[in-house]
Amino acid sequence: MYFVDRVRQRLDDTELQRNLKRTRGRNAASRAAAVAAFTDFDAVRTRATEIRASVLRDLDIWLERFEQKAAETGATVLWARDGDEACRLIIDIARRHGVRTVVKSKSMVSEEAGLNAALEQAGIRPVETDLGEYILQINDNEAPSHIIMPVIHKSKEQVSELFARVHGTAPKTDIEDLTREAREKLRPEFLGADMGLSGGNFLIAETGSVAIVTNEGNGRLCTTMPRVHVALTGIEKVVPTLDDLSTLLRILPRSATGQAITNYVSLLTGPKQAGDPDGPEHMYFVLVDGGRADLLGGDFESMLRCIRCGACMNHCPVYQTVGGHSYGWVYPGPMGSVLTPLYQGLDQALDLPQAATLCNQCSVVCPVSIPLPELMRKLREKQVERGLRPWSERLGMRLWAWVAARPWLYAIGSRIAVRYLRWLAEGRDRIQVMGVAPGWTSQRDFPAPAERTFRDLYAAQRRGGRR
Repeated sequence: MYFVDRVRQRLDDTELQRNLKRTRGRNAASRAAAVAAFTDFDAVRTRATEIRASVLRDLDIWLERFEQKAAETGATVLWARDGDEACRLIIDIARRHGVRTVVKSKSMVSEEAGLNAALEQAGIRPVETDLGEYILQINDNEAPSHIIMPVIHKSKEQVSELFARVHGTAPKTDIEDLTREAREKLRPEFLGADMGLSGGNFLIAETGSVAIVTNEGNGRLCTTMPRVHVALTGIEKVVPTLDDLSTLLRILPRSATGQAITNYVSLLTGPKQAGDPDGPEHMYFVLVDGGRADLLGGDFESMLRCIRCGACMNHCPVYQTVGGHSYGWVYPGPMGSVLTPLYQGLDQALDLPQAATLCNQCSVVCPVSIPLPELMRKLREKQVERGLRPWSERLGMRLWAWVAARPWLYAIGSRIAVRYLRWLAEGRDRIQVMGVAPGWTSQRDFPAPAERTFRDLYAAQRRGGRR
């Protein structure tokens, strides 16, 4: 199913639209308040961008240093070319240690790899323990719709109905009661699991550590209670020092959830040592390429700076209207409109670079200054160069370019278009049916143009007439 078809389904889903409307703007407002209260945010953002950019210039060096330091702590670093190899490595670790159950903290790379399905096929039971991911798993392994708030598309009433059906309990709509019920179901899983799997927000080369930023205690339970801990993340997540980590932690939670700091910041370094009260007996890092190395030194390298805060989608008018599942893969919103074509293939995501108004809100709020609209524009250019866009669209763009290069013809066309659109409006300030392009008004009304064009107003000003 194509993006456009998924969008039509989501726009016609009244319950989804009601849920999206309920949350629309909340995260943007929280971020704005957090940034306003942080007087040197712009300076820290500039420094964070420099850190991420400098790492990418010498990524191989920092990864080698991380591997060396991690090995010194007793951890094992494994490298995966893609998601399939990552799954094979993790299954091999699980079999080597006699693992039957894996408790998981949230990991977007595990979503990329399809790890849960691979574990189940190997006879190993994965249990999602992040509350949002847990809700999705028991709902027939539904995909997340947001990288920070994976179940943002559901209401508490829907979750209540799901819990009652799956857990066999009485329906309840108090959020604290629902959370307590999930905790009661998950606590035995933590106590009985053989392996814990986490993602990694950052890898620190200086110490060989992984940093995990969460608002739920499940992250620490997954990484300290089971005998084996596997940290699964992308190769681009490495940063040089703890000071660099400190800088990035000042902007990540503010950009993601509007918090000065998250409830839990875990810095995990190697397996349990003599005298440690808790921790795993064995620790592994599985670092995934999955197309990342191909971006180095190219037009899209800046995308590797991404710290997965979700700010771009929280401010995107397209994402806020169609929801995350419309994008068809792990990463929704503006970041997904760039990452999915790059990782899955441009021909596999033809509509995503077009799924933007190019309003630039995503770039303005990005804490590491990724020029997302510019990257989407470059992907559009590559689609045209490879002949992946419809012939009618390419012909239309050439015709537009030809007209735009001739001001006199453009002026005539503008006047004709304005008169036609005002005729469609029938004296109203909105056009309900767009005549030759009805798709523009199938889900919304189109603003009617002003009676006088910019050219008319400018000419009148030059003559000294009324503005």
